[in-house]
Amino acid sequence: MYLYPLLVVIAASSFGIVSTIIKLAMRSGFSVAEAVTSQFFIGFCIAVCISLVTNRSNFSFKGVKFLLFAGLLTGLTNILYGHSLNFLPASLAVVLLFQFTWIGMLISCITKRQFPSRIEFISLIILVAGTIPAAGIIDVDLSQIPFQGWLWGLAAALCYSLFLYVNGKTTASMTTSNRLVLVSFFAFMTTAAFQSPEIIWNGTLFNEGLWIYGLALGLFGMIIPVFLFTIAVPKVGLGMSSILSAVELPIAVMVSVILLSETVTTLQIAGIVTIVIGISLPTLLDKDGLLKNVKTKYKKSSKKFAKGSSI
Repeated sequence: MYLYPLLVVIAASSFGIVSTIIKLAMRSGFSVAEAVTSQFFIGFCIAVCISLVTNRSNFSFKGVKFLLFAGLLTGLTNILYGHSLNFLPASLAVVLLFQFTWIGMLISCITKRQFPSRIEFISLIILVAGTIPAAGIIDVDLSQIPFQGWLWGLAAALCYSLFLYVNGKTTASMTTSNRLVLVSFFAFMTTAAFQSPEIIWNGTLFNEGLWIYGLALGLFGMIIPVFLFTIAVPKVGLGMSSILSAVELPIAVMVSVILLSETVTTLQIAGIVTIVIGISLPTLLDKDGLLKNVKTKYKKSSKKFAKGSSI
């Protein structure tokens, strides 16, 4: 009952570390585009190594269309979020990105043709209420924000929500390691088309030390979250996964305080506590519903999932 939700939380927490690593890379003289490109290139290399070491079956391309979209959406989320930072303060960009919580719930309702449960709806309201103070946006002047900044930020949130939805589609004929290779490959190709692929051959990546940040970004921003989301989202469901993934913001704030020595206000702490409460409510108050959901999906797909997710 708690294993799959915990995997979603760990995956989202990995994403929360990424923004701090990118800031550390920027302090070392690298651009956001260079850091993001290194993230997906090294992430792809790690995925290939994992597949070569652990995969004993033939490489299958069945169901590759879902993985194409998963990789495309992963790359687009980072690209669109980077564009939003050109027009928005970082705090507002984070708030817009975190609109994926209700967007993901909306997609879940449309695809399942049912309304969210009362607990999920209450949890969603609490999450939205906690996001604004947690991101430190209370004192931001919104009147001077360009319209395109809002569009880029919300587009990033939409892509992230769609990524969770597509990544929740099981591919029974494909192992998780093979799936990881294809998703990371498509994500890298998407990123390389719009960012800085020249870092691979001009010496920036390996000679100037960018690979250190790329390794950390590849692990926390690609390998760990995609691997765990692939396992857990089909079991937990998109709506619940969107709620649990909101843990990314508190983790991002805490890691930035630890590694970047950024200050955190009392209001931000209150917002973080509110988000944690919102995340915990569905799991703590609807144990029977969550257990039934996991058991039902497990019975329907246990054999296919065991074949598709083993490495």
